[in-house]
Amino acid sequence: MKGLSIFAGNSNPVLSDMISGYLAKPLGRLKVDRFSDGETQVEIQENVRKQEIFVIQSTCNPVNDNLVELLLMIDAFKRSSASRITAVIPYFGYSRQDKKVSPRVPISAKLVADLLENTGVHRVITMDLHAGQIQGFFNCPVDNLYAAPVIIDDIKTRYPENLVVVSPDAGGVERARAYAKRLNAGLAIVDKRRSAPNKAKAMAIIGDVQDKIAIVIDDMVDTAGTLTEAASVIVDNGANAVHAYCTHPVLSGPAIDRINKSSLSSLVATDTIPLSEEAKLCGKIETLSIAKLVGEAIVRSYRGDSVNSLFV
Repeated sequence: MKGLSIFAGNSNPVLSDMISGYLAKPLGRLKVDRFSDGETQVEIQENVRKQEIFVIQSTCNPVNDNLVELLLMIDAFKRSSASRITAVIPYFGYSRQDKKVSPRVPISAKLVADLLENTGVHRVITMDLHAGQIQGFFNCPVDNLYAAPVIIDDIKTRYPENLVVVSPDAGGVERARAYAKRLNAGLAIVDKRRSAPNKAKAMAIIGDVQDKIAIVIDDMVDTAGTLTEAASVIVDNGANAVHAYCTHPVLSGPAIDRINKSSLSSLVATDTIPLSEEAKLCGKIETLSIAKLVGEAIVRSYRGDSVNSLFV
């Protein structure tokens, strides 16, 4: 892979190092710093002319800083005569703002897509987009990977039987059904009513969770209001235990406190977003790595191979 170079921003250095290790290719030399007034400074410290570039950067907290950092890196590679630039974005920020939910609001996910394309990106590799239609916001190819292979293997190892997969809201039913099918488990749905952004109240459960191990599947956990309300309802309906799995552990605001006080036995998340120090200290939270999955997608994208077999 002599024509391939991998670079990483500051958003998730541990995941970037693991992807680099899987590919047996060291990260490229790149300086990403701040000027005294807070502006981002980017400097590529090696020749990238005619190279195919993969730049790894999650747009997680601080979202705007990491997004601008990514855009400046892409621009630097473009102006350094890289042949192709692929943005590897394990967590795609602003993905929840994918449509107009009320008058006079932006469609932020579309704006971010336009920014990336206009800056010079040729392809995007991301994971578990909050809304699949965001792929259509781009005119360049988008590989939307799924953490399902990693998560399903972990569930099968820990909980081989007596499972029910639970969707914490109506929007996640398709995802939960896919997991239930592959785990040969039952399916249940929590009926949730949302009164305001980041505020949810779980009302009832549709399906049978009595005397079963409930596995709640979600793409991201932000303030954990939906998740903890769902866990409470599931326990009230007779489940033996409630374990949650998610791809993106955003875990902002009161999330950790809610998880600690909740009926959840555990929350297992992938490392698309690095855990905060508070989250690392929480005994209920564990992580799974998606480095191998992302690394394999990079290899196949570079070689022109199909990524179809990476999907469950």
